[in-house]
Amino acid sequence: MTTKENAGLDHDAIIVGAGFGGMGAGIELKKLGIDDLAILEREDDLGGTWHVNHYPGLAVDIASVTYSYSFEPNPYWSRLYAPGAELKKYAEHVADEYDLRRHMVFGVPVDRAEWDDDGQFWTVHTTDGASRTARYLLTATGFLSQPYTPDFEGIDTFEGKIIHTTAWEDGYDFTGKRAAVIGTGATAVQLVPEIAKQAGELTVFQRTPIWVVPKIDFAIPQPVQELFAKVPLTQKAARLVNTSILEAIMVAGVLHYKQAKIGNKGAALLAKAHLRRQVRDKKTRKALTPAYDFGCKRPTFSNSYFTVFNKPNVNLETSSIVRFTPDGIVTADGRTTPIDTLVLATGFNLWDVNFPAFQIIGRDGRDLGRWWREGRFQAYEGITVPKFPNFLTLNSPYSYSGLSYFTTIEGQMRHIGRLFGEMALEDKGTFEVTEEANQRFLDRATDNLQSSVFYAGDCSGSRSYYFNQHGEATLLRPNATLPTLHEMGTFPLSDYEFRKTPAVEPVNAP
Repeated sequence: MTTKENAGLDHDAIIVGAGFGGMGAGIELKKLGIDDLAILEREDDLGGTWHVNHYPGLAVDIASVTYSYSFEPNPYWSRLYAPGAELKKYAEHVADEYDLRRHMVFGVPVDRAEWDDDGQFWTVHTTDGASRTARYLLTATGFLSQPYTPDFEGIDTFEGKIIHTTAWEDGYDFTGKRAAVIGTGATAVQLVPEIAKQAGELTVFQRTPIWVVPKIDFAIPQPVQELFAKVPLTQKAARLVNTSILEAIMVAGVLHYKQAKIGNKGAALLAKAHLRRQVRDKKTRKALTPAYDFGCKRPTFSNSYFTVFNKPNVNLETSSIVRFTPDGIVTADGRTTPIDTLVLATGFNLWDVNFPAFQIIGRDGRDLGRWWREGRFQAYEGITVPKFPNFLTLNSPYSYSGLSYFTTIEGQMRHIGRLFGEMALEDKGTFEVTEEANQRFLDRATDNLQSSVFYAGDCSGSRSYYFNQHGEATLLRPNATLPTLHEMGTFPLSDYEFRKTPAVEPVNAP
């Protein structure tokens, strides 16, 4: 595990992804004394989703006091739900505060990684033809990092402007445009009201409606920010309150749906009341009402999305898209909607191309992506996989814990700390989770999910990214937050097999 043992390799560890997950992993490794890191990032700067996304209306959908590292609070959030630019700035602050920038290499998409079982190290190949070796490989490529663009018939013949939300053109002027937005997920909920302010005509193409609840948002007064800065305990208290609310929604309403159905139905009634209060037209309200249970898709918060559909320049289209023409969209009912600007808020492809985001070959030639897709998606404690030694997958099946991504990150940091701490004590350099431990965790997760809304409720019409191509809801870890954090720091060390690190010849040896 020491630099001396890894002298023949390029790095002690390679982290793929410079978002909050990758930075959290880097912080934990550096804390453990592993400083020879390479953080490889395909984009041209750090921040992950908060660097890639910068469309109008972008903001967190989890209160900022919770959507941040608990060990690095930011007392100066401008709003309860901070705008995206502040999250990007916060990411830059974290990188500087924990000396992570010097480890980062930008503009280097990873193509594949292969495990060498004789030398017990990873070789990571990038699309520029270069390769790097390291004792440890950590993937932090995010859950929502591979944009999905539907292959609509005739879209290549469309002569107007096409913008995907992940490749937004800052300053684009919609004034007087006949615009269309395809998609009604969380991105569209934030973006549609902003486009509606400018567009001459806006048509929102909806395949599946989304549950939307009121957004209790407000500017955080400067005296409160100063109080958070001077008395950190006050911000910790605010974080605890917000986390408790999120926990109640996730655990009672979603994961324990079978036992607490009334809570789930209560949340749905709140969302319906919100819709009724904001949309005047009865037919439009009906079209905007989901036909699946609350929580099957990630719900969102907004006070302005529904009211958009009261505007004379905004139309809701629920008929399915058949094809594109050079100047419009033809729907299944035979009508053509003329447009000159197309916005794709079509989300991300998780299960086909993002798990994993590049080819990873482990021991005995096991291809991780093929193994997951041909069998079952699985990862012990949502972070390690049998036959993939010295590999930590931070965005993986059963890893997402709670509603804030930072809960997941900090739980995984605990796991890394315990795992690497044990290797240091035992003077070992290679770890691999056992097949038995992995199967026990998979069985437990599968059993726990039987009480969730995903299996006990009605999610048939949700088209939710929580479900993979096998029909399994394998994204969320089906446990309450506190027990999950406890388990991530106290898992049985016997669930891993450890080996001593072999000597490695220097890379430049003759």
